[in-house]
Formats: sequence, C-alpha cells, structure tokens
Amino acid sequence: MNRCLASRFRATRRTTALALGLLAFGLAPVALAQNQPRPFPANALRGTLVVVQPPVIQLDGKTAQLSPGARIRGTNNMLLMSSALVSQELLVNYTVETHGLVHDVWILTEAEAAEKRKRAGQ
Repeated sequence: MNRCLASRFRATRRTTALALGLLAFGLAPVALAQNQPRPFPANALRGTLVVVQPPVIQLDGKTAQLSPGARIRGTNNMLLMSSALVSQELLVNYTVETHGLVHDVWILTEAEAAEKRKRAGQ
C-alpha cells in the first residue's frame, strides 16, 4: 500500500510543477509587454481631456462627446470608465470617428507626452 501512496504523491507533484510552469510561461508575455511603447494610429491627435459629465467631454477647452462604445485607456493600457475621470485634466492622444465623436482615447505617460504629435487645430 505504501507504493500506491508514493505514486500518488509523485503524480500530484508533477501536476503541480506543470501547472506552475504553465502559469509562469503564460505571465511572461504580460511582463514583457509592459515595457513596450504603445503604437498609436497615424490619425491620432494630441489634446487635453476633461470629462464633464459622460459622454460630454472637453478637448482643449472645446465641448465634444464620446461615441457609443468609446474606449479610454490608462497609462497601463487598461480600460477606464469615463465616469471615473470626471473633472480630471489629462493629456491624451485620441481619434475621432466619421461623425465627429471621440472614439479612442489614450492617457499618456510622461515618455509618450514628450513625443511630438499634431493637435486638432494644426
């Protein structure tokens, strides 16, 4: 009977080691992706965003509106809700859809803010 318990223990150990290895392998791309610069579309503009009352926003002091399904990404590239950003002045890159509504917004890190980008009036 001792042999049966020993083989079960070895199998459990192997399964645990395999699971931990797969977990570490799965998390490696996430850790590497944090150091990569975010690629912004060529048509993305630079501006200062203030969320007044979602979906109403101000871009560079002018009233605008977020499109239905608009995505706001934080400095860590995670999605943020516009209601969590009310009254905060943020430097962003953004894209405008064909109807003139703001669709994609990226809140910039200091390194990204240092890069030159065209503003709406230029």
